[in-house]
Amino acid sequence: MTKPVSRSLTVCSALAVAILLLVAAGLCIGPVNIPFGKAAGVVFGHGSGSDAWDYIILESRFPSTVTALLAGAALSASGLMLQTAFRNPLAGPDILGINGGAGLGVAIVMMLFGGNLSMGSMSLGASVSVIVGAMAGAMAVTGLILALSARIKNPVVLLIAGVMVSYLASALISLLNFFSTAEGVHSYTMWGMGNFGGVSLSRLPLFACLALAGLLVALLLVKPLNAMLLGDMYARNLGVNVRRARLMLLLATSLLVAVTTAFCGPVSFIGLAVPHIARLMLGSSDHRRLMPVTVLSGAAVALVCNLASSLPGDRGLIPLNAITPAIGAPVILYVLLKQQRRD
Repeated sequence: MTKPVSRSLTVCSALAVAILLLVAAGLCIGPVNIPFGKAAGVVFGHGSGSDAWDYIILESRFPSTVTALLAGAALSASGLMLQTAFRNPLAGPDILGINGGAGLGVAIVMMLFGGNLSMGSMSLGASVSVIVGAMAGAMAVTGLILALSARIKNPVVLLIAGVMVSYLASALISLLNFFSTAEGVHSYTMWGMGNFGGVSLSRLPLFACLALAGLLVALLLVKPLNAMLLGDMYARNLGVNVRRARLMLLLATSLLVAVTTAFCGPVSFIGLAVPHIARLMLGSSDHRRLMPVTVLSGAAVALVCNLASSLPGDRGLIPLNAITPAIGAPVILYVLLKQQRRD
């Protein structure tokens, strides 16, 4: 077994163990601490002997833990694909405005449903409409950024263009909020802070199926992503249909970001920072190893954030977007300083 393969297996094994421990902690720790044996009994259908504990696990902690795991994996995979496609270490769903586009799509759709942004309280048709709106907004922004990338070769200028698109989406959202009701503005503001606890047990299968479908497409794009690392011309020489690969990348990224944003709000920094954490652990840019490690790292980071958001106990949940920058910002600063030393 070669050293890179051995290292990737070691990292994946360590991440898998960390994820299992974080899942257990997420089920047990909160305003009401529940013994692990009782929590596991509820998850596996045996019950805990307490109706209150059964309700807490099934209606709150289990859905939020699974949602965090899948959302972190989805955002991290989308960030890795964007950074490879644009060959820019600062490309990410939030920086390039894809989160903002998905949020704009949600805002437009929710205006039609009276401003209620609680996915758990909506009908199935309304939930699907929100997801479709988020995906349309995410695809529109991703398509626009891809079109700009064909004209703008400077990665810094392209990044600035993405930030401008994000500002434009934010301006349109502010305009919609201006004409919305006070309840709608409050609901959108709370949703915009990010929350893994907004997916109910009944909505969890829908979220899981969509997120897993996007992750499957991301894993199937590993070979084209490796070829695209060295440029479009090199990829074509290897027989990769670059146009089709970019379209599949657009669809996968839009699906992953849109589903996560629709259900959890526009979660920042995970998609931007986690791919760099995975590269630092692996010391490699080979997507055959980097994609699985990125997915597992994203799941672990999101589980940590979900656990941290519930630590205040009876004071309520801390918004996710107050936690994720504390993890993501130092990573990005380190990457920038490291790149500056190379230059």
